[in-house]
This record gives sequence, structure tokens and C-alpha cells, in this order.
Amino acid sequence: MRKGMKWAVSFMAAGLLLAGLTACGNSDNKDNSAGSASSKFASIEQLKKDGKVRIGVFADKPPFGYVDADGKNQGFDVYIAKRFAKDLLGDESKAEFVLVDAASRVAYLESNKVDIIMANFTVTDERKEKVDFANPYMKLSFGIVSPDSAPVTSIDQLKEKGQKLIVAKGTTAETYFTKEYPDIELLKFDQYTEIFAALKDGRGAAIANDNTELIAWAKSNPGFTVSIPAFGGQDTIAPAVAKGNTELLNWINTELETIGKEQFIHQAYNDTLNEVYGEGYTDELVVEGGKVE
Repeated sequence: MRKGMKWAVSFMAAGLLLAGLTACGNSDNKDNSAGSASSKFASIEQLKKDGKVRIGVFADKPPFGYVDADGKNQGFDVYIAKRFAKDLLGDESKAEFVLVDAASRVAYLESNKVDIIMANFTVTDERKEKVDFANPYMKLSFGIVSPDSAPVTSIDQLKEKGQKLIVAKGTTAETYFTKEYPDIELLKFDQYTEIFAALKDGRGAAIANDNTELIAWAKSNPGFTVSIPAFGGQDTIAPAVAKGNTELLNWINTELETIGKEQFIHQAYNDTLNEVYGEGYTDELVVEGGKVE
């Protein structure tokens, strides 16, 4: 099956799976609701005793986090998360994947529904007040995708009457445009499947999001182009844990340094992203060893 068709099936599956959000990609995840009863996070010793680590990932954001046609979690973030589980608990299958959307990532850590967020989580000062970020494994910037028939090549175009910019709730793109361009009308949705559907049916003029996401989507959707490939400076993507969970945070940082010695993040890129972006984007996207050069 072609890559684009696989992702199309994945988006359909994600629409059903995200209805519950606490569903697990590889198991029934029945006990996730129990975590919400207490905000106290588990120690590494407790994780080992339980034999699982709950990791929040996307279901609808290929190639970073998505559910494939067989109902299994796949993508760049998931690939790295499995390695975390293997090195922490001895078996990658002990990663219990919890499906999140962009707006729920902080809340899932705060309510102890997950131990780690690995859902393409951009580091920001605002988010640092609520969660603790580990060192990064990826870098990126904002981009804008629009139809070939009506390309948006300048942000100023979006200030024109009748123009709407589509964003996903809880993303840095929403925060950026709310703060920097309050005169641009935003059309907001909870899920990534919704923002792309809104662009396709003409409810908005363009989508603003991480450029990595948009490049991947445009390549598998003829008729759309990343018309503004980069703006707003450089950001980083990193794992996150609950505020104050220093033990797990330190473990992740050490793990990133350790796997960096074997160029593991480069391997993750080659196995999950290279088909989309090609080798030319490796240095622009990959952060190895938790350190941005």
C-alpha cells in the first residue's frame, strides 16, 4: 500500500480512536482512568513493579505519531518512545500508548494519566510553567500550507477580509498568531484530522503548524503546497514529564545522551522520516544526544 494511502487509513482510524483518547494503541488501557484520581506520579521503581510506562502519543499526526491500518502505533515519536520503554523496563512492548490531542497534553501529565508525553511537544516558556521538559530530540519552525490554486505566500495576506487561518487548539501556532497577529481570524479545531479537512473543503485559506508536519502532509496531498516553509524562529521538540518528576526527567536526559552515542535519533529519522523528507533534512531536524548544535 502506498504511504499516502496508509496515512489516509490511519486518519480514519484515528478519528474513531480519539473519541475516547484514553484508549491504548496496543492494549485495552482500561486502567488509565485510575490515574486521574491522583496527581502523584510514579517512581521508576514503581514503573518497574507495574511493568509498564504510559506514554502519551498522537494518533493522527503522521509521520510523528499515528495509528496504522492494523491499529498499531507508529511514527518518529513512537519509535523513540519504544526505545525508552525497552531501556527502562527491558521490553519495548511495556510502553502503554495513550492517545492524546494537542490541547490535552499538559492535562494528561497533570492528572497522572500518562508518565511521559512524546507527542511532538514543542518546548515553550508557558508550558515550562506546567510541565518539565527533558532535553530535545528534534528542532523545527512554523510553516503555512495552502492550496496551489490560492497560495498564501505572505502572512499579510491573511489579514485581508474573509481570510481565515486554520490552527489546532493547544499548539504553539495558535499561541503565536493569537499574540503576534491578533487581527488574523483563527479557525480552531481539536484534532489534526479536522484542520486538514477544513482546508480541503475551503473553510480556511491556509493552515499554520509545525513546518515538519505540513511538509509531510503536502507531499501526500496533491494540490497543496507549503507556501511559507519557515517563520517565527527555531523551536525544539522534547519529551515532557509531570512538574517535579525529577527522577524520570533525569533518566530521560541520561537516556538521550546514551542513545546519542549510537546515533539512535538518526536511525529513528531514517526509519520513519527519511521517506517523507529525504536525507537533506536530517541536519535541520535531528537533535542527537539531547543537545542542539
